[in-house]
Amino acid sequence: QVQLVESGGGLVEPGGSLRLSCAASKMLFSVFAMGWYRQVPGKQRELVATISNSGITDYVDSVKGRFTISRDNANKSVYLQMNSLKPDDTAVYYCSLGSFNANGRTYLAEYWGQGIQVTVSS
Repeated sequence: QVQLVESGGGLVEPGGSLRLSCAASKMLFSVFAMGWYRQVPGKQRELVATISNSGITDYVDSVKGRFTISRDNANKSVYLQMNSLKPDDTAVYYCSLGSFNANGRTYLAEYWGQGIQVTVSS
């Protein structure tokens, strides 16, 4: 059973920063892609950032230039550095482990963390 455990969420003022961490129990962690999603009540879960097993990153337009996804294969962890946070970034953030499909463009999540709340408010 794969476990993904997020940490680092909380309350931050607009313009502030948070760093989310996700620790995975998956063997051969380095062969998998990782992604961060977020969800607000009443809306679909949104894919925010992905990182391939080779370190290629991608972001939804609304966070480009503000968020950075990274991974540490030795520690089986993935991170999401969030800067210049806005109230619209308020959501439950989910870590995921998965892969890209054959065309290399579509990320498919296979496992999920339990989610962690990020609230941006003054």
